[in-house]
Amino acid sequence: MSVYDDRPWLARYDAGVAPETALEHPSALAMFRAATVARPDRPLLHYFHATRTVGQVDADSDALAAGLAGLGVQPGDRVAVYLQNVPQWPVVMLGVWKAGGVVVPVNPMLRERELQVILADSGATVLVALESLYPVAHSVQASTPVRTIITTSELEYLGGEVPKLLAGSARMRPASAVDLLELIDEHAGAAPPAVPEPGPDDVAFLTYTSGTTGPPKGAMNTHRNVVFNAQTYRDWIRLGPDDVIFGVAPLFHITGLIGHLALGLLLPAPVVLGFRFDTGTALELVERWRATFVVGAIPVFIAMMNHPDADERDLSSLVKVYSGGAPVAPAVVDAYERKFGPYIHNAYGLTETTSPSHVGPFGERAPVDPVSGALSVGVPVSNTMVRIVGEDGQDLPAGEVGEIVTSGPQVVPGYWNRPDETANALPGGVLHTGDVGFMDPDGWFYIVDRKKDQINAGGYKIWPREVEDVLYGHDAVREAAVIGVPDDYRGETVKAFVSLKPGHAVEPSELIAFAKERMAAYKYPRQVEIVDELPKTVSGKILRRELRGR
Repeated sequence: MSVYDDRPWLARYDAGVAPETALEHPSALAMFRAATVARPDRPLLHYFHATRTVGQVDADSDALAAGLAGLGVQPGDRVAVYLQNVPQWPVVMLGVWKAGGVVVPVNPMLRERELQVILADSGATVLVALESLYPVAHSVQASTPVRTIITTSELEYLGGEVPKLLAGSARMRPASAVDLLELIDEHAGAAPPAVPEPGPDDVAFLTYTSGTTGPPKGAMNTHRNVVFNAQTYRDWIRLGPDDVIFGVAPLFHITGLIGHLALGLLLPAPVVLGFRFDTGTALELVERWRATFVVGAIPVFIAMMNHPDADERDLSSLVKVYSGGAPVAPAVVDAYERKFGPYIHNAYGLTETTSPSHVGPFGERAPVDPVSGALSVGVPVSNTMVRIVGEDGQDLPAGEVGEIVTSGPQVVPGYWNRPDETANALPGGVLHTGDVGFMDPDGWFYIVDRKKDQINAGGYKIWPREVEDVLYGHDAVREAAVIGVPDDYRGETVKAFVSLKPGHAVEPSELIAFAKERMAAYKYPRQVEIVDELPKTVSGKILRRELRGR
């Protein structure tokens, strides 16, 4: 059955089973090998003004695999990647797989203590880092299993002209590190080592969770997980080799790994990279390369709408627009559609689901819950079963709020060297997400909030997400985040932190009155604080815990 015919997500729940979806390739590496045979001259990467083809990336990663083997990398070894969104990222990823290794993505914003934790926990023996990050990497090397640090620069692969965003960059080649491009040049034309090809159940990525509920844990994203969800993006969003992927999500994040890199390898289709997110640069790159598809956190689209260059750039090619990783207010979707034309489709997933478990099928407008005002995050994708369970672990009927529990081919088998954590979050291979939501009678799912974010004001339970969505409806509000703060009378009360759109001004009392008119008396914020920016993770999630710390 086609994923677009007769709304099959309803049939899945009626029948209690999901249709089988076979993997087209046994591994993400095999997926790429198929692309090299079919379309070696197809562009795979656009980096500012320069382009790299499928064949060029294949040759570079072959040479790197030989070089890694020469440095002692064995099948099963972990190689950490401490880079921004640069062309070296997919080259290293493929080179590690060709050498039989496992890729450990590392957020380039992490500092010494955080980096040391991930390198020690993963047991990575090689670290590939930007030259500018070498001092951080070198300072922790002695306390980790890392034997070799390989460095590279964002100024490589530019093809000549240095873009404005990189004008302040300079080469800082450390003498004690191995240079990535020199290693590739040294082994140019060499075949990768003769090691077993990765299989579906081998680990492709050891992707560390953000640690919002404790120390970071390495989710073991297998090649099966990666290939399945690359297919999910392609099939549910109707993507093909003529599409151009705007790589706005960080490549160390699961969205960037699957929705950009893995998808680009599968189609194959070019991925547009721009080092790191900068709103003006993003608008320029979409126009330059005529990008057609993007998936990113909603703050990206809010920033694009409010940038002074937005009206001057031609974004007409960008017609397949998806958001994931952070809640989406219906008011923001409406504003983007009025300004640029496309409707922002929703998607939902976690690191542990290797990107999406739910998608709004392309061309379908997601419903808005009439009670809470929440926009649906989509429907479960093929071969994926999702339940809403109560505190007792029993299934709840449509419309009832409970924890979202997911099983399917995209769910990781567990956490690296964490059997207790695996047993707690993934009993029997079924993921207990920690997210609270509900399913409507038509099979659409809605996220209410994280369990731990619920506010208890005098016995009344309030979900921050609902208050935030109301605030987004005010013309002056750019971003909003709601938390519970101590209150002598109610125990907790609602406080909102709000940033404003350029050129707008509003008093906190006006926003309080605006919300009071639109929601129950116990829900509206009693306190509003105007801030310049809300704290966020690199993937765009607003950090409520930092706001609580204030």
